Amino acid sequence: MSREVLVAGVGMTPFVKPGTSDTYDVMAAAALRQALADAGLYYDRVEQAYAGYVYGDSTSGQRALYHVGMTGIPVVNVNNNCSSGSSALFLARQAVASGAVDCALALGFEQMAPGALATVYDDRPDPLGEFRRLAQELYPAPDAYMAPHLFGSAGAEYAERHGTRPETFARISVKSRRHARDNDKAIFRDPITVEEVLAAPPIFGPLTRLQCCPPTCGAGAAILVSPDFARRAGIRPAVTILGQAMTTDFPSTFEERSMMKAVGYDLSREAAARVYETAGIGPEDVDVCELHDCFTANELITYEALGLTPEGTAERFIQEDRNTYGGDVVVNPSGGLLAKGHPLGATGLAQCTELVEQLRGQSGSRQVPGARLALQHNIGSGSACVVTLYGRI
Repeated sequence: MSREVLVAGVGMTPFVKPGTSDTYDVMAAAALRQALADAGLYYDRVEQAYAGYVYGDSTSGQRALYHVGMTGIPVVNVNNNCSSGSSALFLARQAVASGAVDCALALGFEQMAPGALATVYDDRPDPLGEFRRLAQELYPAPDAYMAPHLFGSAGAEYAERHGTRPETFARISVKSRRHARDNDKAIFRDPITVEEVLAAPPIFGPLTRLQCCPPTCGAGAAILVSPDFARRAGIRPAVTILGQAMTTDFPSTFEERSMMKAVGYDLSREAAARVYETAGIGPEDVDVCELHDCFTANELITYEALGLTPEGTAERFIQEDRNTYGGDVVVNPSGGLLAKGHPLGATGLAQCTELVEQLRGQSGSRQVPGARLALQHNIGSGSACVVTLYGRI
């Protein structure tokens, strides 16, 4: 029998440009201290910890946690590419839901190197080789950076299928910057126009440079507890996890020769469907969503994968401002990866922090009025997708 899991505390550091950050362990410890203070707990109440990151040694989680305490608890290090933070959250939730522990920590952090997109995405061995080969077969691009090639190809496929205009993709970047304007933890807060986005250097397919997330450094953390623990500790959490699912690649990822599916469309759709079924709601019930907008193309196709708008209608969804305040659902009120930044291992916990604060009514000028249900989507190539639904208690 699965137990209810409550979010007792969250925290995150500002996301900053590579080369200007503290070391990963200092950032991670700062985010953890914020989460503990938010929960009103000391570190010795944490029974297990899960640390998500991509670039680091095998026990970087221990180094980060030891700044806050050395209590002998199990520490599990997690690498699932860009979904590493949400994978840590998935494991922490399972530990509490199963009854194995009453209080678990999910931590995510990344100290990224300065440089171009190639530095961020291309320096890795080849579990992603099949993705590269498929992209080159369907949308050849000599010397293209891998991630922009993959996601740009997915955007090109969608545009070919539905006649989507370049300015529609560009509007996503404009919306992201507008949302990030009042987020003091976002790296890009200055407004931009559709014309500026389209005039930026082309990258691949419909993507220009202003439609690609910036490599950044930062950390995030969340404390998850059982209801019994919360009562004993005098905690009154306002947020519960109503559903969560993780998916990995299906045969359709490659067999259907679709770049949309290669970058995770089916993973996202299946994970979301499982979450909706578990929670007994539909996508139309979601008030606010933080989704994985590593590129504008991925945000656009993910609207449909999550069921926020029917297949083939994303352009109208965007043009009618149904993805922002006053629309159907506010997508990425934090500014998302495009404006807030994307320190790979920290992204999932930053999304969690944003949504928990939204449900508590703590988001100031970015507050989504009356938010009661919040959806989180975090995906990593190779592949793993985590979708989480939070509810206000």
